[in-house]
Amino acid sequence: MHISALHIYPVKSCRGLSLRTAEFDEHGLVGDRRFLVVNAADNMFLTQRTHPRMALIETALTGENLILSSPNRGSVVIPLRAEMDGSKTQRSVTVWKNTVIADDCGDAPAGWLSQFLGADLRLVRIGQAYNRPVKPSKAQPGDVVSFADAYPFLAISEASLADLNDRLALKDEDPLPMNRFRPNLVIADCERYAEDMWTKVKINDAVFRNAGPCARCIVTTTDQFTAQRGKEPLKTFATYRRDSVEPTNVNFGTNLIHETKRGILSVGDEVAPA
Repeated sequence: MHISALHIYPVKSCRGLSLRTAEFDEHGLVGDRRFLVVNAADNMFLTQRTHPRMALIETALTGENLILSSPNRGSVVIPLRAEMDGSKTQRSVTVWKNTVIADDCGDAPAGWLSQFLGADLRLVRIGQAYNRPVKPSKAQPGDVVSFADAYPFLAISEASLADLNDRLALKDEDPLPMNRFRPNLVIADCERYAEDMWTKVKINDAVFRNAGPCARCIVTTTDQFTAQRGKEPLKTFATYRRDSVEPTNVNFGTNLIHETKRGILSVGDEVAPA
């Protein structure tokens, strides 16, 4: 097995980036979900679940800045860290059941996002006061997570997607690309759903622990280039990927927690049982 693709999503629910090599730290891949869009009124997080147009917001990273853009809508530049723009404002924001302290990114990105998505919004980033432990049932001491839904990494194998697309073809449905599922690690040269069976895997010198399957939501039905929605893959998942404990859930992909908190991953790296 080996890594065939690496992806980060600088702003939760916005367009992602593909990398050849990526560092990781205690929160996961550096640059992954370090920014979050929240409602200005209640500081509750936004995702594509309720705002599918977030898929149309393109992201780029330089050494110092995050750039958000969209065709015919211009762009806005945001420093990666508060000390780079003199920002002092912090917000107590909510991500699922967690309330965390984050740095407000200022009025420029707030205005750009508010106009694009049609709501009163703010952009926040992880700062020095940020602390969000992984859910206790899966955590070990030191396990923390960014603004991702619950875990630092999501892995999906090429074979699992191929199996889904074979099932869709039998129903005369179009194949779906990997971007529907927003993984961090795409794995090649393994059996379909091999990732379900992992206990621990090793990539280079880093050990990753299986944190359980990823329950899928309406985001998987959202075309990541048009923001249009359909019924697939959830309709097909319901026929063969229901969770044995929570049958209302359908699973695709495996969440991982990295026990080695710092390192580098590259496309081509071997993935082996640990």
